[in-house]
Amino acid sequence: MKKQQSGFTLIELIMVIVILGILSAFALPRFADLGSEAQIAAINGAAGSVRSAAAISHSAWLATGQTSPVDLEGVSITMSATGYPVSSDVGGIGQASQLDGFTVTPGATPATDDATISVAANCQFDYTPTTGAVSNIVTTGC
Repeated sequence: MKKQQSGFTLIELIMVIVILGILSAFALPRFADLGSEAQIAAINGAAGSVRSAAAISHSAWLATGQTSPVDLEGVSITMSATGYPVSSDVGGIGQASQLDGFTVTPGATPATDDATISVAANCQFDYTPTTGAVSNIVTTGC
């Protein structure tokens, strides 16, 4: 009587390894550049955070009778004349939106000039303190 063998032969195992190698050679370039995609997602998320913080701060400014500074969760936020956070890191939009790991570069006059918020050299956007708008989202350097 002959014994029944079970399992894979060496040829079958080698063929599976070869097929997996070919598949990974095609898939690797597609997923290799995840770092820049993460930075693009981070800068878009920060832009959304700044929009929300500007809207919440503006609402608090209106609710308190249009006085500056406004208090957001125990943090004093300096407001522009139009009721949006000024373009600075401390006491302005950087602190209102709680941007950790981002660079907030205020304009010459934080109450009226745009701030540039960046995570890398060409991975940035602008914030306008007179309108609370986010514009010029650049993701080419992410």
